[in-house]
Amino acid sequence: MSGVYFLPATCPGGWSSKGVDVGRVAIFIDGAYLDYTLRDDFGSAGIDYGKFSQALAGEKEILRTYYYHCLPYQSNPPTVEESERFGRRQAFFTALRRLPRYEVREGRLEFRGKRDDGTFIFQQKRVDIMLGVDLTLLSATRQITDVILVAGDSDFIPAVVVAKNEGAVVWLYHGTKNPPHRDLWDLVDERVALSQQLIDSVRLDR
Repeated sequence: MSGVYFLPATCPGGWSSKGVDVGRVAIFIDGAYLDYTLRDDFGSAGIDYGKFSQALAGEKEILRTYYYHCLPYQSNPPTVEESERFGRRQAFFTALRRLPRYEVREGRLEFRGKRDDGTFIFQQKRVDIMLGVDLTLLSATRQITDVILVAGDSDFIPAVVVAKNEGAVVWLYHGTKNPPHRDLWDLVDERVALSQQLIDSVRLDR
């Protein structure tokens, strides 16, 4: 599994002798948060998402990776640039859905007006709710022993509380230039900053 060698010694699953049950993990990725982290921390690195999930999980069995994002906003009628951007994102979501044990949950991006400098304001809808519901259900039905969360929003706190109460260990993987909300960071069991070594090990050009 490419990239596992660069994870910290405390990564979920760790290294165990053959035949030892190392548990099952579900990975929850806030796509917008990961986009910002890859852009700001790692120079907009392109990554292999299948390898990325394997690197995060270590030796643990991956039940499934859940990826949450929105298609880009389009005006009515859309501009050529908007249509092209929309098509690229659709193709990307399709590629993710074809990966083993990958689920893509699509929210909706809503236009909320303009800032004083003229730039548009958009807001993701449904993403936080979908992630919270999935995390809560999988934890409450004891389908997983570990949760890996790649996110930074404090809206996920209620779901994290449920997961911990049901006995799951919650790991938070995060960026440094876009740090997670302090309350979320304080609540989780383990915290790991995404490293250059890990991202380099799962780059598309490797």
